[in-house]
Amino acid sequence: MAGKLTLQELRALAGKGEIDTVLVALIDMQGRLMGKRCHVDFFLESAFEETHSCNYLLATDLEMYTVEGYRATSWEAGYGDYTMKPDLSTLRRIPWLEGTALVICDVLDHHTHAEVPHSPRAVLKRQVARLKEKSMQAMMASELEFFLFHDSFEEAEAKDYRGLKRISAYNEDYHIFQTTKEEGVMRAIRNGLNGADVPVENSKGEADAGQAEINVRYTDALTMADRHAIVKNGCKEIAWQHGRAISFMAKWDNAAAGNSSHVHQSLWTPEGEPLFYDAKAEHGMSELMRHYMAGLLAHAGEITYFLAPHINSYKRFAAGTFAPTKAIWSMDNRTAGYRVCGADTKAVRVECRVGGADLTPHLAFAALIAAGLDGIENKLALEPAFVGDAYHGKDVREIPHTLREATAALDGSEMLRKAFGDEVIDHYVHAARWEQEEFDRRVTDWEVRRGFERA
Repeated sequence: MAGKLTLQELRALAGKGEIDTVLVALIDMQGRLMGKRCHVDFFLESAFEETHSCNYLLATDLEMYTVEGYRATSWEAGYGDYTMKPDLSTLRRIPWLEGTALVICDVLDHHTHAEVPHSPRAVLKRQVARLKEKSMQAMMASELEFFLFHDSFEEAEAKDYRGLKRISAYNEDYHIFQTTKEEGVMRAIRNGLNGADVPVENSKGEADAGQAEINVRYTDALTMADRHAIVKNGCKEIAWQHGRAISFMAKWDNAAAGNSSHVHQSLWTPEGEPLFYDAKAEHGMSELMRHYMAGLLAHAGEITYFLAPHINSYKRFAAGTFAPTKAIWSMDNRTAGYRVCGADTKAVRVECRVGGADLTPHLAFAALIAAGLDGIENKLALEPAFVGDAYHGKDVREIPHTLREATAALDGSEMLRKAFGDEVIDHYVHAARWEQEEFDRRVTDWEVRRGFERA
């Protein structure tokens, strides 16, 4: 694949002066790339084996605030180091940054060199290992939606993020002429990502003015999660280079559509045989697929936090917006939280439509796998498919309405505590509760607008 590098190839490119910088990055709790820029000579000398970062990087909020109360790290403990261990299988060129390569790191305890259990990559790797023990692997693809603005990031900040001009004036869903107007940015995104070992299938206009979607090829869960993180970072950087801003907020504006991250998933053998497909079964859905989907539904409330991790995430769940409100499954039905696609083919799979574009891919994928595995291990029976408009479905399972509800479900989840470990769940429960408390005690823009004159 274009952009993929071996260490030997990096040495050769460094020798020719084509690459002088290596981004050495971990995935943080919010799914962002965090790390440092190494000179290629230093990277090739020693940093390819390990480097270090402050351990507060897995204990912050969206604003990089050092949140108190974590067991893993604190002011009292002195905020020591993590060891960042480059996974050289992720080494690649970054075409949109001159002379630059990137490698993604696993996060290790500085003293024991054991993987930090609550690091997003470690959480997903644990579930991938569980599948491997059963001679299965998860194949996944996440679709990412975002809004593209005429304004730059700096201009948006200067305006306090109000009165921003979207790149288009009307709904551009699949609209070729309208998306031609933003092609300068979107073509650079497609080609840039493709050249960074992120194989892009397509981009398209989405269901609102200025909204777009980027789709990359289906692959194994860990590779897809890494690529997802690179896609978000790359889209922002490329837009910035073109004087534009991009937002992946789940709900940027109450009057606009939300930004989703639909996750397609299926299980395969290591040899590449689809385990979700049975030519003799209804819709081609194997018994294993039905158990997996039953697990997703049985634990839908418990895993919602990892699909919708912020207060803003829950403002996306609204009827008639293509964001689901019901945790039910249906055949090729975009009103359902879980949609079966590719029926009666080897590509039969389930699309989880619950997640917003603000999710952390490694955590979301891990939660989905854990729920599906529980369905398989306990041979859970799949309920009948929902038919019709799920927004108006009566007496059906609902997606949690608030972060508070989702956090309570997460905290009480025996399944996730067994799959992830108490230490991991307690870490993310603390993150969720801190966000709720912080939001509750801050005066918000919304409160000022409605109450400044009227109260």
